[in-house]
Amino acid sequence: MDVALEADQLGKRYGSTWALRDCSLQLPTGRIAALVGPNGAGKSTLLHLAVGLLRPNAGTVRVFGESPYDNTKALADIGFVAQDTPLYRDFSAAELVTAGGKLNRRWDAALARNRLAQLGIPPDRPVGKLSGGQRAQVALALALAKRPRLLLLDEPVASLDPLARREFLQSLMGSVADAGTTVLLSSHLLADLERVCDYLIVLHAARVQLAGAADDLVAGHRQLVGPRHDGAPIGGVAAVVRASHTDRQSTLLVRTDGPINDPSWTVRDVGLEDVILAYLADGDAAASHNEWGVPA
Repeated sequence: MDVALEADQLGKRYGSTWALRDCSLQLPTGRIAALVGPNGAGKSTLLHLAVGLLRPNAGTVRVFGESPYDNTKALADIGFVAQDTPLYRDFSAAELVTAGGKLNRRWDAALARNRLAQLGIPPDRPVGKLSGGQRAQVALALALAKRPRLLLLDEPVASLDPLARREFLQSLMGSVADAGTTVLLSSHLLADLERVCDYLIVLHAARVQLAGAADDLVAGHRQLVGPRHDGAPIGGVAAVVRASHTDRQSTLLVRTDGPINDPSWTVRDVGLEDVILAYLADGDAAASHNEWGVPA
């Protein structure tokens, strides 16, 4: 398996607080991956470590097998759009495209100009006077003009209205499909992620709780409804991820390791959002998932 981004026991500490700890993951090439977690889970920290803006206190991170730190070769393969889409607000989009050509050895100015023209973004207007959605599209166009092998996006649509979000994600999908770019997209908007992503990484309590192909993760989980569960083993259930109870009934979201044939349980399919929310609700219940690529 070719790996775009790999972390091994990666950790970053601010004072006595670990923003990221014992983070191990492998992101295969060619995937559009969702990076999901609550505020403070370490999503932005992971992305900043991957692009060399932060240095770890523990472990390692590699991009296509290379360390990103002071490594111009590795950094040339990475496109990054930070959460606040930092752009020189007094520069026009056209000036930013020109500046990008002077700062990057591999630069496709025509790609950026064509994208901006297709989106109707005025090339000569200062980006500080553009709408939030237009600024996000300018930042994406600049990132794609690097022709990156790995594109990292940190909450790029958080401040956009639903229509602007949809337009941004549609343009993203079209661009990366043409280039075969691997994408890691951090967002809280689960419905958007479910629509565009085929790989999932869940961060909670500074650690990776779940990682794998989205279809495989969904196929490996079920909801069970039945008599109040007393903790006894259930055939076909590897772990109970989340449970809720009434006096007589339990509803369980479970990770399976085989068919569930116990007639006392009603078995229901789940969606990706159900799985994500279950692991975010209780990170401790999500431990020890080696078959999903997360070390115990």
